[in-house]
Amino acid sequence: MKASFQHYTLNFKQASGTSRGILKTKDTWIIKISSEGKTGIGECGMFKGLSADDRPDYVEKLKWTCQNIDKGLKFLNSKLIEFPSIQFGLEMAFKSLRAEQTFELFSSDFTNGKASIPINGLIWMGSKRFMQQQIADKIDAGFRCIKMKIGAIDFEVEVELLKSIRKEFTSKDIELRVDANGAFGADEALEKLNTLSDFDLHSIEQPIKQGQIEEMSRLCEITPLPIALDEELIGVFDVTKKAELLQTIRPQYIILKPTLVGGYQGSDSWIAFAEKNDIGWWITSALESNIGLNAIAQYTFNKQVTLPQGLGTGGLFTNNFDAPLYVSDGGLYYDRSKNWKINL
Repeated sequence: MKASFQHYTLNFKQASGTSRGILKTKDTWIIKISSEGKTGIGECGMFKGLSADDRPDYVEKLKWTCQNIDKGLKFLNSKLIEFPSIQFGLEMAFKSLRAEQTFELFSSDFTNGKASIPINGLIWMGSKRFMQQQIADKIDAGFRCIKMKIGAIDFEVEVELLKSIRKEFTSKDIELRVDANGAFGADEALEKLNTLSDFDLHSIEQPIKQGQIEEMSRLCEITPLPIALDEELIGVFDVTKKAELLQTIRPQYIILKPTLVGGYQGSDSWIAFAEKNDIGWWITSALESNIGLNAIAQYTFNKQVTLPQGLGTGGLFTNNFDAPLYVSDGGLYYDRSKNWKINL
């Protein structure tokens, strides 16, 4: 068995704003495994500035992984606890190697083109006009769940945008989620949550920065709208600490990004703890290429999800890999008649 990896830079169609800044490119690493004439492909989509494995030794760890590929997935994952994106890339690659078709990791009605996954329409930060246009475009495209990133422009402008949506659409028409990416201060968060609760929101993601356990626990206890933990899960690898975190904070939801939490195995453990504590969850991509998005989508469908998931990122890049994935009327679909094109 042999393995290799290659760096790849994804270019955004237009600069995308978050509370952490403007994104123009996204680095990722494609890993290939070959054995007995077959090839498996995975994506190690480490997210700079966010991933726990955004470390100077990341590429060296990828080299070590390839050099030790014949030791198997179980051994490698045990040595890669602090590198969740490499764990996920390996899971993809090994599943791909064993699959009848390279990119059909979980055969289902989704991969057979008979069913779709409900997804939210993502609204990036920017000027009021830019965000208004995005909202209109998503509604016209058939989305019934919209997720709006907030916390980078004036809060009152963001409130006006939400108010404008609710003037036209009730919560039965359009489900609204907001993602603060930890932008609120702990001392102001409750006041802002009270303001936002006027718009019948489904939830708010990560209102304050991760690591403020007592403050987040208090917020989740008295919040006027459901809170979903996102960044709070990053870097928590020990199963005991996962259980303690959820039992202490007791959020209404958690959001799982397999690239950031250790792939399928890491996601499964978070889901188990969440369900044990009556905490809802959904799954989101983390700006992977279509290789990673495909792996996340197939896994997600097999979880029999009903909530809209965060999997609508495939069309963000000018140089994404051609794939059978496509978005239509607020859902993610798989077109078996379309071939993959991986040019590396």
